[in-house]
Amino acid sequence: MSREEVVKIVNDFLINEIEIDEELIKEEALLKDDLGIDSLDFVDIVVIVERHFHFKIKAEEMKDIRSLAQFYDYILSKVATNTDVKG
Repeated sequence: MSREEVVKIVNDFLINEIEIDEELIKEEALLKDDLGIDSLDFVDIVVIVERHFHFKIKAEEMKDIRSLAQFYDYILSKVATNTDVKG
């Protein structure tokens, strides 16, 4: 899966399911400060990511992710390495 595919999938669910304004979706956007993602949104995002990309998100791996670009890269790295991918 390419980075562009990851970006499209993530952006689509942020806009359509989390209801974030499309104009706010930029790589440098901070998840909490710029996009307003709170803990309840994050729970929804985890479920969506796990459903779309077929891996489990570990909280300790997410602790340093602040920007949307970092989030895309995290997902891409998990998909690329097939770490924790469900059979």
